[in-house]
Amino acid sequence: MDVDNDLDQNLLQQFSCMGTTDKDDLVKQLQRLLAGNQLNETTATFFLDMNNWNLQAAICSYLDFEVPHKLPSMALLCDSTIGEGESVPPNTKFQKSWNIQNSGTETWPEGICLKHTGGITMGDCVSVPVPQLPPKDTMELSVILTSPTELGVFQSKWRMMTSTGSYFGDIIWVIITVSESGTLAVTQQLHQLSTSQSSDVQMC
Repeated sequence: MDVDNDLDQNLLQQFSCMGTTDKDDLVKQLQRLLAGNQLNETTATFFLDMNNWNLQAAICSYLDFEVPHKLPSMALLCDSTIGEGESVPPNTKFQKSWNIQNSGTETWPEGICLKHTGGITMGDCVSVPVPQLPPKDTMELSVILTSPTELGVFQSKWRMMTSTGSYFGDIIWVIITVSESGTLAVTQQLHQLSTSQSSDVQMC
């Protein structure tokens, strides 16, 4: 853990000069050094005892426990699906695409995926791997879905998820109208035949 990011710059100097081995003294020192965290005596004793009464180790353990790990950031810029607003015939494959951005300050870690988290499932696709994306970079992300067999309006909720199962970023919605006269899939097929444009698309 990078202690300097969480504590005042002179904190390491403060406790590096403390040579006491008296446990009551160490408890008071830990409470004073973490005064902003309102650490009570019982909690201070617990973290010191867990770290063999090493003051520096106790501070690091406490901050690791109390400070949540920073999650990646993602902003949904726009829906880039071809034929947006057109309906889809029943039981038909279609592509849904979005432009997204890493809106954070760090490159996304490995193992991120776009995960279906609610609403109806449309076909077999419930998770799409997402590549590492540098800060402020954008990409087009797509999934291949299958429309329901019933007619009507349907929605599906998707979220970005880390390899450890934490969700982050804007919610992504798939909202479609299923109609016998739907033409969205045909429009997309014609578009794919007429262009050789490469993209960052990730699909099931």
